[in-house]
Amino acid sequence: MKASPMVWTGRVLTGLFALFMLGASIAPKLLGMPVAAETMVALGWKADYVLMIGLMELAFLALYLFPRTSFLGAVLMTGLLGGAMATQVRVESPLLSHELFSLYLGLFMWGGLWLRDPALRAQFPFRRA
Repeated sequence: MKASPMVWTGRVLTGLFALFMLGASIAPKLLGMPVAAETMVALGWKADYVLMIGLMELAFLALYLFPRTSFLGAVLMTGLLGGAMATQVRVESPLLSHELFSLYLGLFMWGGLWLRDPALRAQFPFRRA
């Protein structure tokens, strides 16, 4: 059975989200790059948490990418993104570029899942007026 353009759009959004998370967040943490620890310290976290957060991000992303667990992965990743947003709010980062960035990522992630998963679309239908 051929996938619809909507499903393919969802797959592309999902792929872009995964690539962004892997390249910009997970890899620096798991590879022990100094920028990851420096960023955590600047946000008020101990540098010791870098590896643990990187592993959590990787696990949640893997759950999100596997179709049978994609909803669980999205829920867990949403929690992690919410914590990141709360941290940015606490340190009074700029609103549009930092505080809301987790919201942008979450919308991108959920949008990709909604477009590629008919069960999720059935639970949260988009109705036209």
